[in-house]
Amino acid sequence: MYTSIQKWGNSQAIRLPRAILEMAGLSQNDRVELKVQDGNVMIIPLKKHKPLADRISEYQGEYKCQEWDTGKPVGDEVL
Repeated sequence: MYTSIQKWGNSQAIRLPRAILEMAGLSQNDRVELKVQDGNVMIIPLKKHKPLADRISEYQGEYKCQEWDTGKPVGDEVL
């Protein structure tokens, strides 16, 4: 699919067709990161925030908390 760069105020813009957005899982107002790598412009979606209820619903119960050793005190730590 081809498009062209067009003037938008004092900047330049590219319109992204709906099909491209759907294939990338993007929608209006999603945040993205722009990078240039080897002369190519990359549009990288930022991870979407998941509400706590969604995160909890995905929990499968496999995590078991444990203490872990951070080493001996090296300064004026309060014990």
